[in-house]
Amino acid sequence: MRLVQLQHTDGRRAVAIVDEPSLRCLRSAPATYDLARRAIAAGQSLDDAAGADAGDDCLEYDAVYSGDSAWKLMPCFDHPQEQARCFVSGTGLTHQASAANRNAMHESDTPVKMTDSMQVFQWGIEGGKPAPGNIGVQPEWFYKGTGAALSAHGTPLEVPDFADDGGEEPEIAGLYVNDDSGTPRRVGMCIGNEFSDHVMEKKNYLYLAPCKLRMCAIGPELVTAPEFANVAGHVSVERGDTTIWGRDVMSGEENMCHSIANLEYHHFKYPGHRQPGDVHVHFFGADAFSFGDGVALEDGDIMEVAWNGFGRPLRNPIRIATEPPKMLNIEPL
Repeated sequence: MRLVQLQHTDGRRAVAIVDEPSLRCLRSAPATYDLARRAIAAGQSLDDAAGADAGDDCLEYDAVYSGDSAWKLMPCFDHPQEQARCFVSGTGLTHQASAANRNAMHESDTPVKMTDSMQVFQWGIEGGKPAPGNIGVQPEWFYKGTGAALSAHGTPLEVPDFADDGGEEPEIAGLYVNDDSGTPRRVGMCIGNEFSDHVMEKKNYLYLAPCKLRMCAIGPELVTAPEFANVAGHVSVERGDTTIWGRDVMSGEENMCHSIANLEYHHFKYPGHRQPGDVHVHFFGADAFSFGDGVALEDGDIMEVAWNGFGRPLRNPIRIATEPPKMLNIEPL
């Protein structure tokens, strides 16, 4: 099943089941978070909970997707009451092409046996897919922000005034909510654009942490039980009427050096990540991105990410701040 979150121009929220070419609205669940919590409490699957709440009201998906409806697409999963209780993070160096791009950024003019990036990737190849029930090697991990960092399909992703760059990262993200006992539950997966500042990262790999503190986009659809063994996709960048860059990409466990179980264990092993009621959005890594091919995005370019089996593509324009950064003065109490 595929679900979308919607918000009306008057502020009302809704959840709808994707039933191409229509969206079938649920009667009583205003957010996918509420639907997930309801399913957990009732001991149901998310599909069953959504099906039981499906009403007769339908919307034209094309109008919603293009932005021509009073109902607008939202990020497909969030914490509807408190943005700060939605934790956005990710894992890099999970795909061969991504590791090669990262390695190229971090290589020096002085020959070395192996960069730190390739070493971490190699550890994943050697120990990232342990036997069921066993703990594998720890992957790379990064923090992107709270739910305030999440953008929806069609919403511009901004390069702020303090940034060096901004570029797409075509990924799949896992969506989670902790139940009342603090046990993480995977709600589903979705298309993601884990937008990052690659120029900043290239300066020094210790800038990886701040280069990730950027907006990102998820959706438009939440897929409740996707096939994730071998997922084919496509990423492209449009400038005006021209596609200036595009690449077929692959994801899924067969194309990764870590299993999903290992990534999930190493994210949720921290007690602070298992607080009851909290939401987690975790990016699983990219196969390729335009920066790796020397493409610099410009204001107004459209980034598109599509994965087979994950619904309609995620499209976002890039918006580049033009004003110089201003000093932020902190006043003591």
